[in-house]
Amino acid sequence: GGNQLTGSIPPEIGNLTNLEQLFLSSNQLTGSIPSEIWNLTNLERLYLYGNQLTGSIPSEIGNLTNLEWLYLYDNQLTGSIPPEIGNLTNLTHLFLSDNQLSGEIPSEIGNLTNLTSLNLSNNQLTGSIPSEIGNLDSLTYLNLGDNPLTGSIPSEIGNLVNLYFLDISDSYQHSGGNLTGPIPSEIGNLINLTQLRLEGNFLTGSIPSEIGNLINLDELFLVGNQLTGVIPQSICN
Repeated sequence: GGNQLTGSIPPEIGNLTNLEQLFLSSNQLTGSIPSEIWNLTNLERLYLYGNQLTGSIPSEIGNLTNLEWLYLYDNQLTGSIPPEIGNLTNLTHLFLSDNQLSGEIPSEIGNLTNLTSLNLSNNQLTGSIPSEIGNLDSLTYLNLGDNPLTGSIPSEIGNLVNLYFLDISDSYQHSGGNLTGPIPSEIGNLINLTQLRLEGNFLTGSIPSEIGNLINLDELFLVGNQLTGVIPQSICN
C-alpha cells in the first residue's frame, strides 16, 4: 500500500490461500478485482481503497466469512451491493463509499451485527433504508450520505444507541436525495451522538422534542429540508 503501483491485480494472488491480510491501498491499480481473490477464505483484512478499480462486487464476496475489515472505498466500482455480503458476519468495519454503486441497500446487511463502522456514502444507491439496519446495535459510525435514497428514515434507527456519528444527508445537494417523511422521535434514543447530519433532503413535519435528549451533540445539520412547526424548547438542552 501507498506506493505507485499500476496495472491490474494479478489473478495469481488467489494462490495465497493462507493469507490473512492484504493491503494494496492508495495505489493506481486499475481493472476489476480478480475473481480469484474471493478464494482467500482466510482473509481477515482486505484493503483495496484509493485505487481506480472498476467492475462490480461479485456474489463470491460471501465466501470471505473470516473478514473483519473490508475497505473498498474510493474506487470506481459499479453495480449493486450483493446480498451475499450478509454472510460476512465477522465484519466490524465495512467501507464501500466513494464509488459508483447503485441499486438498493440489501436487507441482508442487517446480519452484520458485529459492525462498528459502516460507510456507504457518495454512491448512487437508491430505494429506502432497510429497517434491518436497526439490527446493527454495535454501530458507532453510520454514513449513508450523498446517495439518492428515497422513503423515510426507519424508526428502527433508534436501536443504534452506540452511534456517535450519523449522516443521512445530501450535503452537496448533487445526489438527488429524496428522503421524505418526519424525523422519527426514536432518534432521541441516540444519546451518544456527537454529529447528526440530515440536511439536503425533503424531510417534513416538525423537529421532534426528543432531539433534546442528544446532549452530547457538537454538530446538528437540518438545513435544506421542508420542516415546519416551531423549534422545540428542548433543543436548548
